[in-house]
Amino acid sequence: MRFLLFLAPLLLNAVEPITPIPQKIPYNYEKASLGKNLFFDTILSRDQTIACASCHDFNHGGADPRPMSIGVNGKKGNMQSPSVFNAVFNFKQFWNGRAKNLTDQVVGPIHNPAEMDMTTAQLEKRINSNAAYRDSFYKITGRSSITIADIAGVISEYEKTLITPNSKFDRFLRGEVILSTEELRGYTLFKTLGCASCHNGVNMGGNSFQKFGVIIPITRTLTTDDRYTLTKRENDKNVFKVPSLRNIALTAPYFHDGSAETLQGALKIMAMHNLGTKLSAKEIQDVTSFLNTLTGQIPSKMIIK
Repeated sequence: MRFLLFLAPLLLNAVEPITPIPQKIPYNYEKASLGKNLFFDTILSRDQTIACASCHDFNHGGADPRPMSIGVNGKKGNMQSPSVFNAVFNFKQFWNGRAKNLTDQVVGPIHNPAEMDMTTAQLEKRINSNAAYRDSFYKITGRSSITIADIAGVISEYEKTLITPNSKFDRFLRGEVILSTEELRGYTLFKTLGCASCHNGVNMGGNSFQKFGVIIPITRTLTTDDRYTLTKRENDKNVFKVPSLRNIALTAPYFHDGSAETLQGALKIMAMHNLGTKLSAKEIQDVTSFLNTLTGQIPSKMIIK
């Protein structure tokens, strides 16, 4: 009997479409510590008012509670800022996947005129002029000069630490707790409706591209960076990276344009336009209950060894 109890979570994970977030992942502590300082420092923006943390709120699931983020000089962006939590598990970064990894992603907001609005030369000059940063980077690189690659490298190393393990659902997958009847009904619906065909793996998303409105097309008036902006293929219009559902209860508003204010509203839209079905109030309640189990341990702003 004990042997069967030990095997149960292993057998469950073998057939389930979702994988628990690991308790920890390897990272370089010295680099991540320096990256943490830069992540919360407005020195990265032209007018020194915007930090990475300005659009990735730790009290809001690592995302932005505003439909569109506000950058330097009050400039408004054109995409909803996704969560930085668990971004290390995404197969590409940004909604349209234009960055291949976290290090590439860091540079995007720095150069974006609606976000931090800094050129490479301006940023390197400013950081090299800061004695504290100059000393910290020297201890890591052994060089007296700091490059934008150095800056992006340490920030991305810090972002690796921003994982949220031990959600109720992950603990369920490991055989440590049971789901309530409502939560289990919601998870069953999540799979039978087809949600798990896109929202799967360790990040429950972030590992593929999908059209927003694959069954019933959706037309938005906002200018957004979809896959088409990169590929110029007609079929890539309104195609985006499938977002992670981790900590989804904390990260409203939803979608690339922030157009869904509530989780229930987002469920109705996705069910209709991407699954071709209309959910009942009870089904929405059940799936919402399941999604609430995806909130994990929110990382501290400080690195935990």
